[in-house]
Amino acid sequence: MPRTEMSDAAKTLRPFGRLRLRWVVALAALLLVSPAVYSYTTTMLQPSSLPLGVRSVEWLRTHHGNWLVDQVEHVYYNWKTPKKGGPQLKTLPALGLAAPATAVAHAKPWPPRIRPVFAHPLPREGVWTPTGPPIDGRPPVLITTFRTELDYPRIVAYVAWFDHTRTALAFYPGRYEPPKAPVRGPMSIPHDQRWRLLSTFNSGFIYADGHNGSSIGGRTYEPLTAGLATLVGYRNGRVDIVSWKGGPTAGPQFAFARQSLPLIVDNGRLNPALNDSSQWGYTLGNAVRVWRTGVGIDRRGNLIYAAADFQTVITLARILQRAGAVRAMQFDINPEWPTLITYRHYHGLIPTEIVPNSQQPPTRYLVPDDRDFFAVYRRLPGPISVPFK
Repeated sequence: MPRTEMSDAAKTLRPFGRLRLRWVVALAALLLVSPAVYSYTTTMLQPSSLPLGVRSVEWLRTHHGNWLVDQVEHVYYNWKTPKKGGPQLKTLPALGLAAPATAVAHAKPWPPRIRPVFAHPLPREGVWTPTGPPIDGRPPVLITTFRTELDYPRIVAYVAWFDHTRTALAFYPGRYEPPKAPVRGPMSIPHDQRWRLLSTFNSGFIYADGHNGSSIGGRTYEPLTAGLATLVGYRNGRVDIVSWKGGPTAGPQFAFARQSLPLIVDNGRLNPALNDSSQWGYTLGNAVRVWRTGVGIDRRGNLIYAAADFQTVITLARILQRAGAVRAMQFDINPEWPTLITYRHYHGLIPTEIVPNSQQPPTRYLVPDDRDFFAVYRRLPGPISVPFK
């Protein structure tokens, strides 16, 4: 029989060979994707305070997909960046309580009004407003809003000021951040402390995005790194923002320490390295305009929190500088994370979102949260202790 001819048996077996090859390829593909499918599924089934979409993006970031998320975010946020100019705002968001006229007229104990960027400020632009009843005759928490840039007349910054003589700051781990926390505590505001709760706000970049260390009560939660900006709370109740020069754990004089990248304001001046985009955001760097948050310390030792959309790290630094910060650091960025909540006490705890965020509820931090955060309390006599065990 000529070699070019094929037997009936061979013709019958050839389709089976092709079919087997397809099964081998399909099985190999399944084996390749199975670990990823298992990891994603088990992660999504774990308890979380985040929506599914945000958790999916976070999972992709931590499983070798950060480059893809980064590229998509760059395209998306550059597309969403507002164009320069446009119509002026006519009003600013109404926040806080109406301050008595006498308090405004005799505002010496308060921080000065934030100097407006625009020649014709809107009503109460940059004017500090209390969020609750006074303590010892003065408000412990003040908030305000102001427009940030002449080129972008519709961008608004949200700013809070905390009187260090009437408030105490506490730092809490979240469910997954810091990742190696030796003690997690309640991952929310402890129930026995809610009676004196005044405000809460988000923390800084996660540890994986900058090796930002943290320490609570003399314990290492993540090793502190020399040279990074660090929000510290002392046992005597004082708070400060410093460029860390100590070891991996904060000493016994500290109640807590939380780092997040280098200082963006120092000695009242912007850090000259702010143009180096590699330092100011593991995913987005400096140049992309997104929601950004930060904290600063004024010359009297009071803490300032600021958040605004469509910011670079440079414009965020200018916001904190204008608000009175002599030292400041960037906290978390992107629209999922900015959170500033104040609380009133009337037949229970009434939370109010100051910074608008459709992805986070006003009850954030009253239930376990995935990320670490800060709480501002009415100050009690005596040294500051660890707020959980």
